[in-house]
Amino acid sequence: MIFPVRTTVNQEQLVVDILSNKIEKDELNIYSIAVVPDLKGYILIEADNEITVRRGITDTPHVRGSGIVKGEVKIDELSGLLESKPLMKTLEEGQKIEIIAGPFKGEKAKITRVNAGKEEVTVELLEAAVKIPVTIKAENIKIIA
Repeated sequence: MIFPVRTTVNQEQLVVDILSNKIEKDELNIYSIAVVPDLKGYILIEADNEITVRRGITDTPHVRGSGIVKGEVKIDELSGLLESKPLMKTLEEGQKIEIIAGPFKGEKAKITRVNAGKEEVTVELLEAAVKIPVTIKAENIKIIA
């Protein structure tokens, strides 16, 4: 069964790391833990029952409220979130993106050219005084609009 657990936004990976250590130490029957990028403030825990998950998240930092969202989640309901989509096929000229790595990390930009062969995009930084094209690897961007 899969249980969604509410966490502090942007602390999902930290909660997963803490839970991983707890699982090994306490020998809990938790089979997997997933952080879904499109599901901010939640992690998904696969376990044999809700009591096991509650034992795991008790006194875990960054788990909010009671932790477990009521009820279990069926894998069919998550298929849209867990489905892998090739990044290069989703990129188009004119899309707004955020740079998530490198010297321009955190900057917002607009795609001006997509080079699928090299898996690179050329972008113009939105907040730059002078519009200079910058070419970066597609893995270093996140689509925002």
